[in-house]
This record gives sequence, C-alpha cells and structure tokens, in this order.
Amino acid sequence: MPRAYLFTAFGGPETEAFAELPRPVPGPGQLLVAVRAAGVNPADWKQRTGHRSIGAPVTPLPSVFGREVAGVVEEVGADVTEFAVGDAVFGHPLTGAYTEFTLLPADATAHKPDALSWADAATLPVAAATAYDAIHQFGLPAGATLLVNGVGGGVGVAAAQIARHDGLTVLGTASAAKKDFAEFLGVTYVAPGDGVADRVRAAAGPGGVDAVLDLVGGESLRALAGLLTDRARLVSGADRQLVAELGGAPIHRRRNAEVLDAVAALVADGSLNPFVTRTFPFAQADLALRAVEEGHTRGKIVIEFPQVDLPR
Repeated sequence: MPRAYLFTAFGGPETEAFAELPRPVPGPGQLLVAVRAAGVNPADWKQRTGHRSIGAPVTPLPSVFGREVAGVVEEVGADVTEFAVGDAVFGHPLTGAYTEFTLLPADATAHKPDALSWADAATLPVAAATAYDAIHQFGLPAGATLLVNGVGGGVGVAAAQIARHDGLTVLGTASAAKKDFAEFLGVTYVAPGDGVADRVRAAAGPGGVDAVLDLVGGESLRALAGLLTDRARLVSGADRQLVAELGGAPIHRRRNAEVLDAVAALVADGSLNPFVTRTFPFAQADLALRAVEEGHTRGKIVIEFPQVDLPR
C-alpha cells in the first residue's frame, strides 16, 4: 500500500509517523495523482497542533500532512474531461500531500508546464496563489504603491514579485535579517516595530501608500491601517477578525485552475521565482517539516518522491 507521513493526534512532533494507507479511489470530478513533489508550509505543522482558522472544519485523525502537490495523473474519476492518465499536474490535494498517491479536485488542478520543475510547481498552490489572489483583489493601477507587511515570508515574497510585475511600487516590512533579501526583490525596506507607520510615510513620500497587504496581523496591522483613508484597500492574510474590525477584508481565495495557470505562467517567463532553497527525499519528510517548524530556512522547502514505476 502507498506510504504517507501523517499525524495521529494533535500535539508536537511525537504525534507524527509514516504509515501505509489504502490507495485512494477517485470519485466524480477527481484525479488520482502519483505525487512527485510536495510543498512544505507552516500551516502543515500548525494544523498538527490543533490550530485552525475561524470557521474551518475540525481536522479528522489520522491526517496526512500537506496542502500542495505536483505529480502525474494515474486515474481520472467520472465527469473529468480536461485531464488524462499521464498528464503532469499540480494543485491542492484532497487527501494530503506527503504521500505517494493523493486525490485532487479536477476544477482546482492545473497542467504543469514543461518549463516548470516538479519542485517549483509544488510550491505554487499555497503561497504563490494566495499572493496572486491578494494582489488582484486590490485592482491597483500600474504606478500605485503597495505596502506588504511581512514581505519576508512565503506569501510576501511572491506578492512582492507579482506586484512589481504588475507595475506597482512595493514597500515592505520584515525582520532585519531579511532586509537584504527584500531589497533584492526590488522592495523598499521598512523596519517593523514601534513607529512603523511613520517610517512607512517617510519611505512612501508625499503620495503615501495606496494599499496595505498584511501578512502579520496583531498590533502591526492596527498601526498600519491608519495609513489608509479607504479601508477597502486594507487586506489581511493573517488576522481575519481584526481586519474586519478595522474596515478591511481577508484575502479572498479563489482556489481554481485559472489562478494556478496564471502563477505557473509567471514562473515560466521568469517573473516569479518560487525560491526553492532546499529539498528533502520523502523518507526524510520529518526533517523537512522540522526545518520549516523551527524557522531555520529562507525560501521554500519541498519533499521529493522517487520517480519509479508504481503498480496501478
């Protein structure tokens, strides 16, 4: 049976284990995919602790880690016409990502361009697609100024690149350790902490900022909200409750193939770099997750699966 890396209870790393699970069977509108690469995200270990977003369903146990994959279609369910066995695809899995086989919904899956590696494709459904949705939620014209609060994280790095591709001027807050990286991305760096709003005003100049994308939440979100007279241009991917109180909105995720196609095209033409900085073999899925959980890495981490002929 296929192997998977999962957690059996809510808690720390001691709840994690490799296990053999029955091979999934695709239902109507679903694809069975042999996984070639899986992205690793902070949300993976946070879900293991029992953390969940407001309104999100309770995670069933045991639960396979992972929210983004790239792989090869092994079977197609009923009513699926846009994919065939052997297609290279990527998307949001229904049955976890740290596993040899998983199910994907056909309407939220995209064809992987030949120009994309498996590793790069596996990083796009979460951070890059979230960033794409956020930037296009604003609808800013070229030349407008965007502040990204938390530009050094996965969503922030993608958002900065997508915004600059769209002709926006980008300011960003991040830890001092990420200042050089932010500037490498073409972002005007602003130090976070007390007085951050005044530093943003000074950096933005007389025109100020036209929109704020918050990826931190809490008091920094509250401090930066005052930069905007139009709170419709205040969007947060970190603090749904507070941003609503401040008159803004959460990021509206579309989670469809159109967005995945768009971010893949940006990677293929060189406009968006996923910054995959480290890969781990599936047998070391635990080490990959620890690297993200302990925060010792910059860029995206990916788990790679051996490309072997598996029985169908």
